[in-house]
Amino acid sequence: MDINQHELYEYARLRLKQKKRLYYHFVLFVLGSIFFVIANKLLGVFPESHWFLWAITIWSFIFILHFIRVFITDSFMNKNWERTQIDKLIAKQERKIEQLQKDLDQKEA
Repeated sequence: MDINQHELYEYARLRLKQKKRLYYHFVLFVLGSIFFVIANKLLGVFPESHWFLWAITIWSFIFILHFIRVFITDSFMNKNWERTQIDKLIAKQERKIEQLQKDLDQKEA
């Protein structure tokens, strides 16, 4: 297996791991939300307030952030994007080094 195939494999493995964790998070969120409602309504844990709504809302916000990271941010900021950005930064640094070398040569002459 050459380096490119290995990189593709590692990236695919990482993406699969991210998606697997997101699905696990979703199942945990649903089960946790059901538990919060049962604890508040049926078991009588602080029955005078609807604290489970706040807990579910906060947890859903965290889940949405996780979803955005996996399916939106990481999908377009992948290895190709990283390589392009690195190449741009290297080219910029090389231009600065060349300019500094020109300035140094002009001062010496």
